[in-house]
Amino acid sequence: MREILDDIDRWRAAGKKVAVARVINVQGSGPRLPGSAMAVNEDGEVAGSVSGGCVEGAVVTEALDILETGARRRVTYGFSDDEAFAVGLTCGGTIHLFIEPLDW
Repeated sequence: MREILDDIDRWRAAGKKVAVARVINVQGSGPRLPGSAMAVNEDGEVAGSVSGGCVEGAVVTEALDILETGARRRVTYGFSDDEAFAVGLTCGGTIHLFIEPLDW
């Protein structure tokens, strides 16, 4: 999380909306450990990583939707999920993320 704080501070100072995705659980083999985080601003700029690049594109889409709706949600990507495989999560495990908007 610390590696994304400078970007979050900069975006906040610019008045940007920001969503944060955090790895909350990993089953089997996963690319990043629980606690890994990624921030996305309303312009689609990204800081940090939740999967080392495997599912970041899908997470950006979820985060932008969350910034529009204000809804928090848990999302799961795993090897057996068609969407996860399509976006590149081929490590054989499952990652669970919680994505929420930051409220200044």
